[in-house]
Amino acid sequence: MNIYQFIGRHIEITDAMRNYAQEKLAKLDRFSNQIMDAKVVMSYSSNKKVNPAKVEVQINVPHGIVRAEESGADSYAAIDLVTDKLERQLKRLKGRFISRRNEDLPEIYQEEQAEEEPQIVRIKKHVLRPMSAEDAALQMDALGHDFYMFLNSDSNLISVIYLRDDGHYGLIEPKK
Repeated sequence: MNIYQFIGRHIEITDAMRNYAQEKLAKLDRFSNQIMDAKVVMSYSSNKKVNPAKVEVQINVPHGIVRAEESGADSYAAIDLVTDKLERQLKRLKGRFISRRNEDLPEIYQEEQAEEEPQIVRIKKHVLRPMSAEDAALQMDALGHDFYMFLNSDSNLISVIYLRDDGHYGLIEPKK
């Protein structure tokens, strides 16, 4: 991978930061030789006392996107954390690709692959009650959850409200 796009939000990306990120991201090529490009967004929040530096990376591969974000005490720590997360995701993606491509592998290898991949271990059914986004936020807080799925009474669509890292709420709705 040699196409990088760097964006700084509330931070000036120095040459040293850029070079450090490029070196770390270049090491990801060993996990997938199909990485086309990467978008790196570095930001700094002066009102966060713990882990004010945040790095978001989006890597484009032929059949989709691999994305990760991490926060750290400084940009270098956040880059280390985000590349570790991307490495795990690329390993998992490569394992899935290999297992789909080679479905006639020996049983022992298939069992090893199955242990590595996360599985759905619980299915929860939820009654969707019509409510406003504000009511859904109150319900989410009352339950102590980070997100809440509901039937939005304003749009009549299934929506998800979630708690953002900045303490505000986000709303996910299907595109019409």
